[in-house]
Amino acid sequence: MATTDGDGITNPATGGQSLNVLDRGLYALFSRHADRPRHERNRQRYRAANLPTGFDVFLARVYGLSWLTGLGLALIVTLLTLAVPSGLVATVAEFLQSGLPILNRTALPVIPRAYVAVGTGLVVGALGKHVTVWFGGVYLRWVAAARRSGIERTLPGAVRYLQVLASGSNDQRAMLRTVADQDAYGETARAFRTALNKAELTGSVDEGLEMVARDTPSKDLLAPFLLKFREHANQGADALANYLQLEGRMLSNRQARARERTGGFLELLSELFVVLLILPALFVLILTVMSVLAPGLSTPVETPLGSFAMRTLMVYASVVFVLVVGAGAALLVEGLRPADHSVQRYRRPDGLLETVFTVPTNPASAAVVVLPFAGMLAITLWSWGYRPINAGLLGYVAFGLPVGAVAVRRARIDDAKDREIKDFVHAVSGHVSLGRPFPDAVERVAREVDLGPLQSDVNDLAFTMGLTTSGARESDTTDVQAAALDGFVDRVGTPMAEQTIGLVTGALDAGSDTEEVFETLQTEIGRLYHARKALRSSLLVYVAVGWTTALLVVGIMVAVTGYVLDGFSQLSAVAGAQSSIAISPDTIDPARDRFRFYLVTQATMLACGWFAGTASRGRYEALLHSGALVAIAYVVFAGAGMI
Repeated sequence: MATTDGDGITNPATGGQSLNVLDRGLYALFSRHADRPRHERNRQRYRAANLPTGFDVFLARVYGLSWLTGLGLALIVTLLTLAVPSGLVATVAEFLQSGLPILNRTALPVIPRAYVAVGTGLVVGALGKHVTVWFGGVYLRWVAAARRSGIERTLPGAVRYLQVLASGSNDQRAMLRTVADQDAYGETARAFRTALNKAELTGSVDEGLEMVARDTPSKDLLAPFLLKFREHANQGADALANYLQLEGRMLSNRQARARERTGGFLELLSELFVVLLILPALFVLILTVMSVLAPGLSTPVETPLGSFAMRTLMVYASVVFVLVVGAGAALLVEGLRPADHSVQRYRRPDGLLETVFTVPTNPASAAVVVLPFAGMLAITLWSWGYRPINAGLLGYVAFGLPVGAVAVRRARIDDAKDREIKDFVHAVSGHVSLGRPFPDAVERVAREVDLGPLQSDVNDLAFTMGLTTSGARESDTTDVQAAALDGFVDRVGTPMAEQTIGLVTGALDAGSDTEEVFETLQTEIGRLYHARKALRSSLLVYVAVGWTTALLVVGIMVAVTGYVLDGFSQLSAVAGAQSSIAISPDTIDPARDRFRFYLVTQATMLACGWFAGTASRGRYEALLHSGALVAIAYVVFAGAGMI
């Protein structure tokens, strides 16, 4: 039970530790709102979101932020309204009075400008306050939806793991703890940890499972599984094993259908991506042509950064739009990638020397080492007279190409290790099925089978396994084997190794039958490997989409820049010489417009590279693709003398 601090305020996050000063004040001011009926739905969303803070504290923070937002908006809008030119205020007031019903038939008194500014600020501030409170509920819904999606992606693998564990024990607490300790199972592992923590508080695993089933956002998947798992575990080991086998098969089929739907969504995303990236380029072209017929597009517009022509602002807005679309598409592709086929996350070593030594195989280390040199190159090019944009882009190329190349090299090594892990598991399983002990099977495979890049890791595993002696206690032998397998997974360093070899570690700890463990492992690793290859093949289509779109935009821009701009420039000059044609002769400036086309093209190269690289192997390869496309665009435009 949660205790209270010296002021009688309970901290639901820590169960007794005092709140900080800010939270104390917010809690005292706004905690009363938590009991209102309007927040009942938010309370349910909070339970599903499983945030580390209590609901009262969370809602008090939201209300405190809403008041800060409201007051800030009120002050800013009031000051801006007072700073707006009087003519513009009068024009807006006249427009509203003429357009609104009833008011356009009524003579209104003149309202002092200060009153209008304060009233507008209060209205906008109140609106901002209510929107902030509403967004607090939306945030809870987003977090709950993210947890539900994570559970649906990782529950099938966790159920298959439980199926293996059930062959050695039907102890609910031990089985759930084994799965909860595996980070590969993401949100499902967190849900199991929550159930075990609640079981510690209540003294009953059944109550812990029931509480998690009540609060989980996955009402149609995890909740019924937990309740049925509890029921069959109480019926005995055979009932639990049969249920887990049936449930694992059903969840695998459901996961396969979900992947098919994700593939269809990716197809739609790629089509939308192509349209959204080609449209800005066409828009800039049309805008340039229209500027000949509509000189008003060159009218200066005052901005906080200075005076710019309307056409210039539209071009820069197109550049920003393209970059946002590219970044958004890359994030969507990364988010849609299945959890059991996630991209490898690389971590940089702590020491400087270790970082330098791991540059050829670790893109995180390469990024840290290459970044200063890329920055120095950009500064050097700027000092040599390159435009700042080109200096920055070439610096990006100098950073992205080597880091991306290291990422590709490391990915190929990891792919080779994953392929050899599959063969390693099949070979070990064959020896285990003949009745040989697990350490002896590993030693024979290390000696007899050529496993390529995995050979040194398997040799280390066989040596560590050989430390177990026949006179040692069974628990000591299991501990040595588990430690050896954990070290093997760390050395291999691929997600597939963690998902598969980690299964053996937990199963051996649970006392499962070794032969049955490896039979299940063969099925699991074969499924993962072939699904990974299928996913890789399908995502290569989107790599081709990104490159095709980029090269298409380069071709369009080069053709227009080389053959159309000069013609329109001559038309503008001839029209300016004719007094009867109201066209400014300086509407088309070939050098200026070529550079604007170049900016839009390079933004498209970055966006297409991000999309293609993320679809291929993740963020580091996105640097490689975007850097290569930027370099191609620069060479084409510079070689043709267009920049």
